[in-house]
Amino acid sequence: MEAKRNGAGSMPDPAETAELARLTYVDEETPGILRRRCGRGFIYIGPSGERISDNRVITRIKSLVIPPAWEEVWIALKANGHIQATGRDARGRKQYLYHPKWQEARNQNKFGRLLSFGRTLPSIREQVDRDLSINTISKQRAAAFVVRLLDITHMRIGNREYARMNRSYGLTTLREDHLEICGSRLRFDFPGKGGKRQILDIYDRRLARLAKKLQDLPGQELVRYRNGSGEYQTLESGDVNAYVEEITGVDFTAKEFRTWGGTVLTAAELYNKGPAESKKSQKKSVTQAIKNTAKRLGNTPTICRKYYVHPAVIEGYACGDLFSVWKQQESEVTQGPHEATLEERVVLVLLENHSVVS
Repeated sequence: MEAKRNGAGSMPDPAETAELARLTYVDEETPGILRRRCGRGFIYIGPSGERISDNRVITRIKSLVIPPAWEEVWIALKANGHIQATGRDARGRKQYLYHPKWQEARNQNKFGRLLSFGRTLPSIREQVDRDLSINTISKQRAAAFVVRLLDITHMRIGNREYARMNRSYGLTTLREDHLEICGSRLRFDFPGKGGKRQILDIYDRRLARLAKKLQDLPGQELVRYRNGSGEYQTLESGDVNAYVEEITGVDFTAKEFRTWGGTVLTAAELYNKGPAESKKSQKKSVTQAIKNTAKRLGNTPTICRKYYVHPAVIEGYACGDLFSVWKQQESEVTQGPHEATLEERVVLVLLENHSVVS
């Protein structure tokens, strides 16, 4: 696994996260337990080549529910290791099974830097605006185009392997025929994750003009650019993440835009539903708000709530802070096209209050 570089607002590396979760950091390259097929089942071989017979160890291994189809299975010797097992799936991709406490700590870290990201958004938008004005179809301008769309649509960034294997697309893997331009309207129509059809309309004359230029470049991919040698290249998700890090000085990634978007959308949904009169109606409102946000993001409600909605928003709705903060922020005067919207200012305050309490 690759550790993130440290910096303001950066996520702790795996070793630091393991320590926070009171787990032992383990390296899957160190000796562990290997799984071997035997008849219709499996046997387990220890580091010294001995067959594992300890029932407690075998019970722990079985509790991990390692997929039977995995090959080259490696299992950690320690029950409190942050990685519990690795293996390769049917497509040869390396997969990991983590300790539940490590996953929980990782999720908390992810939400923990959302406040920093929200505070940085105005400066991101300002720089993106400048880079969209570059005359040439450069890598910088193409990355700014994608980041602006991330900010507006909260779409997935895209993965080249997913596009090739599953025919599912994100921003950096979209093809020319996934976009229809009519005046200032950009209509994205493509199969997203799980094959679900995604249709998104954006009205922005400036982006439409740039998108038309991108469509005219050689190649089938939508987001391409011309490098210093005059060659046309496809913009990759890593290029976008590198661009965001370059303009912020922090290793934020494209996924932060989706998490921020999911959190802000849910805050607006809950505000529009008004204060709940009972616990039952409160639960119903939260469920519906998450469902609506999930539809916008192209996720299931369960995944949406777990990974894309900061708990401070739901807590703020439950205790009434969402409405008092909203009323207070409505009276605040903001200037400039890059500043946070009303909904975003409300979320920032809720996150600030949440971080103080935590």
